[in-house]
Amino acid sequence: MPINVLSAGIATTIQDLGRPGYYHLGIPMGGAMDRLALRTANLLVGNEEDAAGLESVFVGPELEFTEDATVAVCGAELPPKIDGEERPTWSAIAVRAGQVLSFDFLKSGARAYIAISGGINTPPMLGSRSTYAIGALGGIDGRAVQPGDTLPLGRPKAPVREGLSVPDALRRGPGNPAELRMLPGLYWHRITEAAQEGFFKDTWKVANEADRMGYRFQGGHKLAFVEREQPFGAGADPSNITDACYPYGSIQVPSGTEPIILHRDAVSGGGYFMIGTVISADMDLIGQLQPHTSTRFVKVDMNAALAARRDRAQTLEAIRTALA
Repeated sequence: MPINVLSAGIATTIQDLGRPGYYHLGIPMGGAMDRLALRTANLLVGNEEDAAGLESVFVGPELEFTEDATVAVCGAELPPKIDGEERPTWSAIAVRAGQVLSFDFLKSGARAYIAISGGINTPPMLGSRSTYAIGALGGIDGRAVQPGDTLPLGRPKAPVREGLSVPDALRRGPGNPAELRMLPGLYWHRITEAAQEGFFKDTWKVANEADRMGYRFQGGHKLAFVEREQPFGAGADPSNITDACYPYGSIQVPSGTEPIILHRDAVSGGGYFMIGTVISADMDLIGQLQPHTSTRFVKVDMNAALAARRDRAQTLEAIRTALA
């Protein structure tokens, strides 16, 4: 039996771990912005880690259950309520047929991930149920969840113990200020040494333009460019390049003023230079940054980036062990 959507919250979409393999065609991988949170929520309810759940931004939906299920909410601290009674996040919660799942006010973070036993079972598109609204792929008719929708569920794998919870030490979130580790990139040489040093010394703040395509940052000093003759095919702005591919997490700084980190639904290429790339281990943190959050960029090398990736994998394995 499906779940009835009574209200949709803000930008609530169906997301799994995305559709890799099509970026060269201009279709981004997409999927949950905080992948660790979605994986953890799925583990709590007994799903495969890549099962589809809901991603909600700032405000959660209101969902009526037509059959018994287990739910878990991870990521942002958006307290769930069952028939008005508050329940814990990062925990397995039993919901009975006829009950309504709603949410209290956001306490921290930005995106909450709602996993339901059996997973949301909408038709996959290019191997994924993730919503990519710009390309009208996945989700419900290629769009975000709306009131009046029904969410079909798959068959649960096995019974889950209510109250199963993730230890506090394994619940990762951004600090204050948030720190994002960055590997300088192919176009790092395009700004002066003073600008390179200043970029890491400055404290930036998340702008209001922060969504699944990218996060803009404000408040730092404008970057100074090394003088050059513009190459053929590049635009007139000193930040323009001949069109190039954009890796996930790459940082553009149009005109040298406001860095933009490209995220899960970003375009695959364009004509702005990239000063570097946020390491994979910190990509989840970006999705939990609210507007006006103070943020510092931290320079790392490839060895540090690989070590951070191993640490993140160990954290995920520790969560699997704790919930086994």
